[in-house]
Amino acid sequence: MLEKLRPAFKRLINPIAKGLVACGLSANAVTVIGAVGTTIVGIVTGLTGWLFWGALVLTVLVVFDSLDGSVAALTNGGTRFGAFLDSTLDRVADWAVLLGVVIYFFERIVDQVQATGNQYGNWVAQVGMWCALYAVMTSFVTSYARARAQAMGGEAKGGIATRSDRLTIILVGMALSGLTRQDAWLMAAMAILAVLGTITVIQRLHEAHGLIEEDDPAHGNR
Repeated sequence: MLEKLRPAFKRLINPIAKGLVACGLSANAVTVIGAVGTTIVGIVTGLTGWLFWGALVLTVLVVFDSLDGSVAALTNGGTRFGAFLDSTLDRVADWAVLLGVVIYFFERIVDQVQATGNQYGNWVAQVGMWCALYAVMTSFVTSYARARAQAMGGEAKGGIATRSDRLTIILVGMALSGLTRQDAWLMAAMAILAVLGTITVIQRLHEAHGLIEEDDPAHGNR
């Protein structure tokens, strides 16, 4: 959904990209810094429970990470390895952010057990943790479906929830829970992410099926 805003966003951050180029940073360096920073902050946010500040820093890092394409356009125009590196490290960063959410909810469950001895008392944390774990799967399958379709000569990059949509849902849920101290916001975000992730996987499978079947030599004999 948010992919439609990409051209306007690229124009907005272009001055920042020019500044990074002036500082001597390459597109690959921006990719690595953004991914490593996101990974560390995502996990630390889960361990500390500082959801609002974590969401704020992660938003800055996500914006920074998105600058690699603009930096590449201003320097060498981008390389095949640069695209591969960006895609690979994006998966690591996505996993780390969701891992942070899983850790956060797990710690809430542990707190409940220590306080009451009832591991099922905090149902908000239970639902949030399992939805986050499920969202990890749909996130990776969504990316894999596109990569596999491209390897087979097709394309499957559509869907209701692309990477930017998924990150927005997570960060908004984090920020709201951090501000209100109500875990229900983050739980709801994970539930929405799980549902939209499932729909996106189905959409990409359908898209890839149509494109690959059209190119299949045996298709006309069926």
